Order: sequence, then C-alpha cells, then structure tokens
Amino acid sequence: MAVLRIILGDQLSRHIATLDGLDAGRDVVLMMEVAEETAYVAHHKQKIALVLSAMRHFAGELRAEGIAVDYVALDDPANTGSFTGELRRALQRHRVERVVVTEPGEWRVLVAMRGWAGLLGCPVEIRDDTRFFAGRARFVRWAAGRRSFRMEYFYREMRRESGLLMQGDAPIGGQWNFDAENRRRLPRDHVVPPRRRFAPDAITAGVLALVERRFAGNFGSLADFNWPVTRDQALQALEDFIAQALPLFGDYQDAMRGGEPFVHHSLLAPSLNIGLLSPREVCARAEAAFHAGQAPLNAVEGFIRQILGWREYVRGLYWLKMPDYAALNALEAQRPLPAFYWSGDTPMACLRHAIDHTRRHAYSHHIQRLMLTGNFALLAGIRPQAVCDWYLAVYADAFEWVELPNTLGMALFADGGLLASKPYAASGAYIDRMSDFCGGCAYDVKLKSGPRACPFNRLYWAFLIRNQRHLSANPRLAMPYRQVAAMDAARQAAILREAEDFLDGLET
Repeated sequence: MAVLRIILGDQLSRHIATLDGLDAGRDVVLMMEVAEETAYVAHHKQKIALVLSAMRHFAGELRAEGIAVDYVALDDPANTGSFTGELRRALQRHRVERVVVTEPGEWRVLVAMRGWAGLLGCPVEIRDDTRFFAGRARFVRWAAGRRSFRMEYFYREMRRESGLLMQGDAPIGGQWNFDAENRRRLPRDHVVPPRRRFAPDAITAGVLALVERRFAGNFGSLADFNWPVTRDQALQALEDFIAQALPLFGDYQDAMRGGEPFVHHSLLAPSLNIGLLSPREVCARAEAAFHAGQAPLNAVEGFIRQILGWREYVRGLYWLKMPDYAALNALEAQRPLPAFYWSGDTPMACLRHAIDHTRRHAYSHHIQRLMLTGNFALLAGIRPQAVCDWYLAVYADAFEWVELPNTLGMALFADGGLLASKPYAASGAYIDRMSDFCGGCAYDVKLKSGPRACPFNRLYWAFLIRNQRHLSANPRLAMPYRQVAAMDAARQAAILREAEDFLDGLET
C-alpha cells in the first residue's frame, strides 16, 4: 500500500527527510497551499508569492521525475484552508498505509501534526529535519546545565564538528571570530555591486496575479518581485554572491546606505529557509572561495558564522524553549506598534529608508533589522509580541523558528538575556557612524534633547532610566549606568517626560 508524503512550503528540497525511501511507482506526495498559513500574520505579498511560486515549481520538478504529486492550490474551491482539513481530504482520495512528514519550522504546526494520527485514524511518522548541521537533540545536549546560552561557544563546537575553516582542532587564522574587522562604513564613492535577480516566469506571474487579487490589502509591493523560485535559480544567486559580494561582505556587513537595501549581503536566506539551498553547500562554497583566494578570511568567517553559528543556534534555542518563549516580556514593554512600521510615514530618515526597503523587497539586512527597526522598538518599549508579529509578516525569509529568537531575544531583550548578553540599545550616534541616513533627516543627530533632537538620542537615556531595575546590574551596561547615576532626580524625570511626550504623539 502507498505512503502519503507531505511536503510543506519551507521544505522544498529533494533531500528532505520526507522523501527518504520514496517509491515513485507507489507513493504520493501531498503539497498544500492553505489559507491559514497565508493569514496567521498579515504576510508581505512577496513572501506569500515566493512560497507559492517555489512550491509550484518544486511540484513540477517532482512530477518530471515521475513522482505522483497531489497538489492543492490556494484558489481550489474545495480547499478547506488548513493542513488538517486537506490531509483529511487526501486520505479520502488515496488508500495509504501511513503518512510521512518532516518536522515543521513552527511550534503551532508541530502541535497540529502530533494530533493527526489520533484525529484521522492513520499512522503518522514525523521525521527529524536533517537539513541542519545540528539536530534538535544535539542542541539539547549542548544546552544541558548551562545558565546562559552564548552563541559563540556553540559556534566553536559547530566549527570543530563540521571542519569548516579549521586546521586540525584550531581555527584557520588563529582566532574564531573576525567581527572586529567587519564594521566599516561604506565610502562615499564605493560602488555596490549589482546582484543577480530573476524575472518572473509564467508560473510566478500567475502566482503574483493570485496574490494581488487575494491579498490586496497586505503590506508590500509585488512590483519588484525577483526572488529565486527554483533550485537552479538559487544556485545562480549563490554563485553571484560568491563572485560579486562576498569579498567585501565582511568589511561592510554592518554598513547602511539609502537606496542600497542589499549592500554586500547574500540575499540567500529566503532560499535557505524554504529549502532551495542547503546550509552545508552554502558554507562549503564560501569556504572554497577562501581557499581559492577569491575572498578574505574575515568575510568568509563572518558569513559562515551567520549560518553555521547564528542560524543553527537560534533554531536550537527556539525548539528548546518553546512554547513559553513566545510570551516572554522581561522588560515589561507594553506600548502598541507605531503605525509607521506599516506605512513608512515618519520624519526619521533611517526608519523611513528601512521600511521602504522592506515594503519594496520584503527584505532589510540584519543591521537595519537590529539597529533601526529593532532598536527603536526596544527603546520605545513596544510590546514584544506585536514586534515579533511584524517581523514575521514583513520579511521573505521570516519563519518563526528563526524570526522569534532574533526579534524577541536579540533585538528586544525580552527573554531577559537568555540569548544576548546585553540589550542592543543605541543612540543616533551609531546610526550616523554606519550610514548616510542622518544627513537627510528632519532631526539633528547631534542634539540630545528638544523637539529637533534625534528620537534615538532622546529615547536611549529614557530607556536606561526606565529599566534600571532590570538592567543596572548588567556589567556590560556599567558605563552608561554610571552616567545615569550622575543625573539628579529632576534631570532623569525631565528625560522620561520628554521621551513619553514623543512616544505618546506617535500614531499607533
């Protein structure tokens, strides 16, 4: 009897565990476009289009191999709108002995999967996702007995186990981390390399039309949709990054410039997160570029650390701490999300640029996410769950396993320091140092107070004062808290009042 094998929209890999042991003459692959996955947050139009187009292309590739694919389109009139409903219908269409699926990337979907066997009366095998360097059990072993979870230590173990950029048991270059070399501002005359992008084919054009009809009110524009939607395109994008952008990725990975949303970043996260590329092949290709003299060590190590270190680490932390992790709010932040996060309508030039990049491309590189939209939300005391929903909605690469720890832990410190050793709070000086945004802003980054002062400056000291109970004992904040201690009560009260007046004036 046949096996029904389920492929989800972020599992578009021929090497996904679901397909191990597939009998092409007997088994059926079930792929489902369901409304509940397109609507649990108000996803960016490009994110929906990317997943649906890539799913349809992948189904075509499986069929070309002679594999039977039962594909349920979003606009199928009989579509129930949920994985459970569509699995129930598929079991009525096909006589199968069992269902095989690979663990999903979101806790809520795993909860549903675990209930399928009892609900539907059919054995369901949930397989480990083997696409990662470290399985969930491997991370649990690493985390056992630790009071805090610092990525750097996990990363070193992953380097040793993978052998990437290693000479025996020692790191190539004599140190594990070259981050100190990766903080240069873009020179004014620096030309950012053009990037390989992909015009929509007939399948993608059909998906774009569907998304525009069905999700007309969602955030974002489809006009600039040009993401890879097939494995072949993703491999071309990888080679383009290696040749064009990787050599200077390290130097400029923290740099920002108006009108340059990509700088030297890889743009590979969407392809990695939906399965068109594997982390092993991406890291191996970057390492090969180093050994071939095509890219320097600081660039290659910094890039590999983002995947082998950070990406693996946040996934491990997510599965270790869910479901309680999603509700954490260590700093007791309660303000609603400002409306400009959706509209981009703000006098703050840096946020206006970052949100416009996001609206046009469903993308903003990690420093814009951490030090602009994330930093503002942290300083303003915006409720973490509202910020997490926004990040999950607006980026093409956002799936909960990777988005939630990055936002709640790294950007907002809402987990109380489980992930980050200190809040990534910064005044306008950092933004001015790493970008050209401040020169065209309505506010003055040099002013610390008053109506024309950069809001990041006004909010930074108010954030520290407001959160003294939570943060003053943090050794990495000793210097700014010495400055807070030197302020008398009247000065602290004035700073808080000015910040509250500004925040109260934001439309939400």
